[in-house]
Amino acid sequence: MIDPSNPRVRDLPSVARRHAGASSCRPAGRGTSLNPTSRFERFHVEADPDPDTDGPSRVTTLYRDSAKSILVPIDSTDVGFDWGLNPYRGCEHGCVYCYARPMHEYLGFSAGLDFETRIVVKHDAPRLLRARLRSRSWTPRPILISGATDPYQPIEHRLRLTRGCLEVLSDARHPVAVITKNERVARDADLLAPLAAHGAAGVTISVTSLRRDLQARMEPRTSTPRRRLDAIRALAAEGIPVGVNLAPVIPGLTDTEIPDILTAAREAGAMWAGYILLRLPHGVKELFSDWLERYFPNRRERVLNRLREMHGGQLYDATIGVRGRGSGPYADQIKALFRTTARRLGYGPPPALNSAAFRTPPPEGQLTLPLNDAGR
Repeated sequence: MIDPSNPRVRDLPSVARRHAGASSCRPAGRGTSLNPTSRFERFHVEADPDPDTDGPSRVTTLYRDSAKSILVPIDSTDVGFDWGLNPYRGCEHGCVYCYARPMHEYLGFSAGLDFETRIVVKHDAPRLLRARLRSRSWTPRPILISGATDPYQPIEHRLRLTRGCLEVLSDARHPVAVITKNERVARDADLLAPLAAHGAAGVTISVTSLRRDLQARMEPRTSTPRRRLDAIRALAAEGIPVGVNLAPVIPGLTDTEIPDILTAAREAGAMWAGYILLRLPHGVKELFSDWLERYFPNRRERVLNRLREMHGGQLYDATIGVRGRGSGPYADQIKALFRTTARRLGYGPPPALNSAAFRTPPPEGQLTLPLNDAGR
């Protein structure tokens, strides 16, 4: 639970819609220094340069979200789940390429530095989830944690809202899939393993690159590649089905690592694998282009031109079925490399999550009694 007396925690409705301008230096531990105006805002406040500061704020500010519901229906056929659960909006991981960045603009924030430093917290998430699963109208269907921002971003270490939601799902024996770039998911193996015993849990670890230097620049607050592989190994040792997601594959930058990532993850215990091509909706195009210019100026045009080749001359095509795969000869090459390598390494499909063991969770604060084989 968030302490409302903490001056760094504010109610969402009280947010002042002001955004600092771009800075020439990237704050340490942040993916971008740019903070463009939300596409929904008419006005933009640009701060005057302050010689006593070194650029945009490095401090993470938390905002309370007074949402009345926690589960979001997923209507995208390429996701594979009916329901999504996101305890947080915005993400401290700071992945410069994150396709969820534009979602922050609906709050009046920027998709740039605001996305990494202004985190909206659904502090009632476990309670809201329990109430929904206790509803008579609820039909258990696999829930995805999380379809947008990472459920194990750094603030989860203190707030433990993702763990609180898993506790509710564990009480209910409800099927759940978790996807994350953070090793912290292994902390919750004690909740995931019993669910896995009922065929009701699976975890996917996203790995973008095995190069520590590249990962540190591109995903500054995520777990290192080695620790993500350690998390796969730890989950597999507990009998929890675990897979790997190469997300995103960046043509001209990380696509050559596909065989190495698949091999390392398989050796660690990953059972299935998937990939998603780099997605650059709305203002993420400018953020990623600026990042390339900063760190890989000699590859910038190559990467962007490869993306245009796979999206009909544009940097992004939002069409479902195309947005995460692309089209054309180069997209076909990536697909063939991935499939051939995955087949050779013995990867299989992700397991179907089972809802047969579902039981209505008890009211909040009431202990769950063990059930017999008949579920009574």
